[in-house]
Amino acid sequence: MLQIFLIAVSLAMDAFAVSVSTGIAMPGFGPRQAARIGLWCGAFQFFMPLLGYLLGSSVQVYIEAIDHWIAFGLLALIGGNMIREALFGAEEEAAADLSARRLFLLALATSIDALAVGITMVFMDVPVLLSAAVIGVVAFVLATLGGLLGHRLGCLFQRRATLLGGVVLVFIGAKILMEHLFGG
Repeated sequence: MLQIFLIAVSLAMDAFAVSVSTGIAMPGFGPRQAARIGLWCGAFQFFMPLLGYLLGSSVQVYIEAIDHWIAFGLLALIGGNMIREALFGAEEEAAADLSARRLFLLALATSIDALAVGITMVFMDVPVLLSAAVIGVVAFVLATLGGLLGHRLGCLFQRRATLLGGVVLVFIGAKILMEHLFGG
């Protein structure tokens, strides 16, 4: 279980960072919005390992070949949009929104690695459902806490924080891409 917990924490770090940047960029952000981000990220982090386990090792090569590009593309798109809105949008448009579409994209982008972990569970002697539950709960907790931390920071620097949040998302996407392209 310690191994699964450590995997869960490492998988949740991207969701944490994305939640911090969202909390920074969104005025009026509070516990309700943080819980909403946490629920989306936690649900995806729960279901993606299960899906990966079901897909099994036969498609692992295909997923590993493109997962970093998908995550990079989604995060760069969302982050780039935040940067554009911070630089060129009206004051009220500079804030990140919590639409279902945006939350879906963020949760998907931050949970693609969990799909690959699910595939590796085929070869591990672990209870898959319990492991996925631990991964989902840890992601929920860290994403929620990240959103609340981001809100505290965002209250201090609203417009600049939106710009910074967008830059952070782009860098997270680039980090994922570089790790996969250059091995760590």
